[in-house]
Amino acid sequence: MARVTLYTTRFCPYCTMAKRLLGEKGVAFAEIDVSGNLALRQEMTSRAKGRRSVPQIWIGETHVGGCSELYQLDATGELDALLAG
Repeated sequence: MARVTLYTTRFCPYCTMAKRLLGEKGVAFAEIDVSGNLALRQEMTSRAKGRRSVPQIWIGETHVGGCSELYQLDATGELDALLAG
């Protein structure tokens, strides 16, 4: 299974939704909380090619984007293939 990484903040409903979907699929993920941490926020923004919103999600080396993109991948059946890595 591909490694999944999420950059999140503490009180973000979209972060919660993304984590819930991954949890329902039984996917373990690394969560990096960028709340109040400028260095981690800059790392995320750089890695996400300028995107500053959370969550920012990677499956393996593929940048998925945010929560909406994650749910779109699930709706089209592409998420399971990415997760299988």
